[in-house]
Amino acid sequence: MSIEIFNPNPTVFATAKAARTPAYAKGNSLWLDDGQPESDEEDESNDVEVIDQDEIFELIRSISDPEHRSMTLEQLAVVSAPQISFDARVPDRLTVEFTPTVPHCGMSTFIGLSIRVRLLRSLPQRFKVDIKVKPGSHQSEHALNKQLNDKERVAAALENPALLEVLEQCLSTVGGHPDSAVV
Repeated sequence: MSIEIFNPNPTVFATAKAARTPAYAKGNSLWLDDGQPESDEEDESNDVEVIDQDEIFELIRSISDPEHRSMTLEQLAVVSAPQISFDARVPDRLTVEFTPTVPHCGMSTFIGLSIRVRLLRSLPQRFKVDIKVKPGSHQSEHALNKQLNDKERVAAALENPALLEVLEQCLSTVGGHPDSAVV
């Protein structure tokens, strides 16, 4: 698949030290594996585990950029912890903003889709996730936001084998150290 380069020379930023992988992500994710056998003990409490901004960031920081696969979204400053917010009235509703590297980035839809799929695979079903482009950071901001939050469009994109293959490649580095992304 031939990909047009929208940003041939991106600025690479230093990454923060990775925190521990949250317990809920290990059990619910296809991509995080700590190499330890899972315990047979089930958590029998009915308490809902609170998930915070840093844990959400930990889930998405190591997604590979679709255009520059050797770099993560964190390294390109596409995602950061302050761009993740929870609705004060509905704690299970969160918004993830991302900042494309250039205002005409053709991979913005794909980046948003990667973030959405990562969170869908990792978070409990009770969460409602909104993915948005940072205001003023893309020339097609409104259209991108509409597309990224339309269930039918997301489902149609995930049925496309070519898109799904590239998506899986971007998510294959999730949970790893940012410097270990594969080209």
